[in-house]
Amino acid sequence: MSANRIGFLDRCITELDTALRVSYAQARTSAANPADDTPPADAELSATERDFSARLMRVNHSGEVAAQALYRGQSLVTGDLALGQKLLKAADEEHAHLAWCQRRINELGGRVSYLTPLWYGGSFLIGIAAALAGDRTSLGFLAETEKQVTEHLDGHLQRLPTSDKRSRKILEKMRDDEINHGTKAMASGGKELPEPAKFVMRCTSRIMTALAHKI
Repeated sequence: MSANRIGFLDRCITELDTALRVSYAQARTSAANPADDTPPADAELSATERDFSARLMRVNHSGEVAAQALYRGQSLVTGDLALGQKLLKAADEEHAHLAWCQRRINELGGRVSYLTPLWYGGSFLIGIAAALAGDRTSLGFLAETEKQVTEHLDGHLQRLPTSDKRSRKILEKMRDDEINHGTKAMASGGKELPEPAKFVMRCTSRIMTALAHKI
């Protein structure tokens, strides 16, 4: 067996391990939580508001699961080593977002989506498909994903209860990071996706959002 094939099999095992940890373990990160300098004011939230915030953060947690899987799937099959490293770096930042969301969900007394393994597995396969379409398309897909995520986060920031400042801090930092990811993707040679592809992405996102909010 060639060294390249052994190396690829090792990476596949690593990705399986990552998938299991993201799907079933408490996410951890060394990145500073943007909400740490914001005193808790959860006592000011009514039970209805706490539940609503927890559900919004569950949707965002599911989105970060999907984003991380997309980038890792793209990284696995791209032939460009430098691009692969950039994608892994973006995935690490998404993992930090994941950990912040999960911690906030715990604080609010909520739970993550029961469909987390499905979000990860499906997104990982989509990432592979995007990468197989070519690096420029892969980068364009990344940029469009981040654009739609940014719009989604803007919507959540408008809907959050006023007193939920900790969730707001997290979402604001996530939004800034997503904008940065998208800008870098296009600057690295990303190709604008055709409108039908963007439409399918939006429809898929809406289905995922609706399911994650409830399940």
